[in-house]
Amino acid sequence: MKILVLNSGSSSVKYQLVDPESRSFLAKGLIDRVGMSDSVVTHERHDGDKVKISAEVLDHQTAIEYVLAVLLSKNHGVIRDKSEIDAVGHRVVHGGESFAESVLIDERVIDEIRENIELAPLHNPHNLRGIQAVLKHLPGTPQVAVFDTAFHQHMPPHAFLYGIPYLLYRRYKIRRYGFHGTSHFYVSQRAAELIGKPINELKIVTAHLGNGCSMAAIDHGVSVDTSMGFTPLEGLLMGTRSGDLDPAIILTIVGREGLSLAEANTLLNKHSGLLGISGLTSDMREIISEKKTGNKQADLAFQVFAYRIKKYIGSYAAAMGGLDAVVFTGGIGENSPDVRAESCKNLEFLGLKIDSDRNNSPEKEKLISTESSNVKVFALPTNEELVIALDTMRIVGTPVGKTVRPAGLGMNPSGDNHRDATELSRRGRAGESSGAGHHSK
Repeated sequence: MKILVLNSGSSSVKYQLVDPESRSFLAKGLIDRVGMSDSVVTHERHDGDKVKISAEVLDHQTAIEYVLAVLLSKNHGVIRDKSEIDAVGHRVVHGGESFAESVLIDERVIDEIRENIELAPLHNPHNLRGIQAVLKHLPGTPQVAVFDTAFHQHMPPHAFLYGIPYLLYRRYKIRRYGFHGTSHFYVSQRAAELIGKPINELKIVTAHLGNGCSMAAIDHGVSVDTSMGFTPLEGLLMGTRSGDLDPAIILTIVGREGLSLAEANTLLNKHSGLLGISGLTSDMREIISEKKTGNKQADLAFQVFAYRIKKYIGSYAAAMGGLDAVVFTGGIGENSPDVRAESCKNLEFLGLKIDSDRNNSPEKEKLISTESSNVKVFALPTNEELVIALDTMRIVGTPVGKTVRPAGLGMNPSGDNHRDATELSRRGRAGESSGAGHHSK
């Protein structure tokens, strides 16, 4: 079976052709600068063959044409006919309260994703464009929507409600949704596999750290709290996002600076975070490099970043009434021993101890806590594409419009899917981590 996984953004389309039965990728790539005349198609085959093509990709319809063309290419492709693609799995950022699981796409689903555009105006429209492009170029091929928010839809009301009039939640669905759900699901399941216990016996804190950052409290396999909220702006300090903020601050800035709502939104999402504090960059690699030269602003940005991670570890341990493991993933989480060490500093009272040699070792997937540490700490590559492919494989035989409980997205609290999920980890990975760089959502 071959499943095409698509992540359609505003100016890019990321793709991966996956064989979910063997848990391996056949080809993957990125079409960057969609909507511009100087677009770039980067494609890699499973055997290491790579190609980069300059192109004019003015819309998502054209982008999907290029994806199919390179997959069918005589020199760089991996299939001979489009009919070899059995299904398409789409990453959809926001499912609102409509979707607690992944779902087979039909007109009703498209309409509901469209209705959730007001919750994710920067993401859902582009996700829909990818779906519409597949309808045109692969008519009749089943499509599945896998939502960033789905894994967090089992949070209890006391975790997802804000301290605003309840009427506003009822009227506008203003609540905590959370994001990066497929990543938090995958690495928590992988950690349970490495520990050698069913996930329904564990309390795990996961930290997805990239350009966008979020953490989750996963109690017996269920996400019971997460740091991102109504939007991806809440929570940790991020590359260019402010994270947690006193609401009165933005009211004060808007009043004194005379900012419009659009300008205030840009300030919080594009000019804050690591970039805002350091005044230099949003890239943690550059922050650490500057910090080591004695740059005080870079050091301050680094300290604020790690301090917030530490606070969330402690608060989630308290919320769950215990802690068995902490997992770092995403571009920064996987690749920065400095961030991991500083974030876990002085947490020995929780029984958490970092082994410096393990933390600094070159392995991509590794245990970084000491043998005597009561809390296991891991650095693990995430694999969101594999989760999407497995969900898609499980759903494609389901009647149109019916939701199911695939591979843990929307998983029931009993953790019945643990065996399936850990098996996917044991049998290999579909290519490189989707957070291998320092930039993810």
